[in-house]
Amino acid sequence: MPQLEATSATLDFQSPTYKDAYSRINAIVIEGEQEANDNYIKLAEMLPDCKDELLGLAKMELRHKKGFQACGRNLAVEPDMEFAQEFFSGLHQNFQTAAAEGKVVTCLLIQALIIESFAISAYNIYIPVADPFARKITEGVVKDEYSHLNFGEKWLQAHFEDSKTELEQANRQNLPIVWKMLNQVADDAKVLEMEKEALVEDFMIAYGEALSTIGFTTRDIMRMSAYGLAGA
Repeated sequence: MPQLEATSATLDFQSPTYKDAYSRINAIVIEGEQEANDNYIKLAEMLPDCKDELLGLAKMELRHKKGFQACGRNLAVEPDMEFAQEFFSGLHQNFQTAAAEGKVVTCLLIQALIIESFAISAYNIYIPVADPFARKITEGVVKDEYSHLNFGEKWLQAHFEDSKTELEQANRQNLPIVWKMLNQVADDAKVLEMEKEALVEDFMIAYGEALSTIGFTTRDIMRMSAYGLAGA
């Protein structure tokens, strides 16, 4: 559910209230891109046949991180990285645990489906209400995200029958974390004119489409989505 272009005109990007909220939102996107970079590097170790492609994705995420760091500097805002690292700690820990156990499927669900869906949906909601500099940066990031077929979707689709049980388990474990994250960021997002309901809707659409692409039925997706609602 896109925001109206006009809403950004009501925002004072230099107000203390806006900058305070932005210090956490900006940190979240910076940390999210760093997490993605690290996760793709780890996946490159786990999937040596796909190493070059995964390392290419990692470099792309690092460029995104630098772009969002520039957005914070443009508004003279210091990102609250301690908050952002805590914000991602649940997904981070689950990815690290799965990687240590060699669970490629779980790692792909966390990074390629959940984190990518979370990021793309948030960027699409943010663009209409962003300051002009951040809007250009974020539009470029989203274009990058859509410019390549999602690696996780392709890999999981090719290995769907062998991966289905682990995907369902990983979804049950990680989707409730996303709901907590959305609740945690709701107040700051609202200051930036990003409504929680729009973030939830866009995330569920993106995540559901990814699950459908992989091979899950509509009934499967509804059931799997309910695990997230149970954690709300």
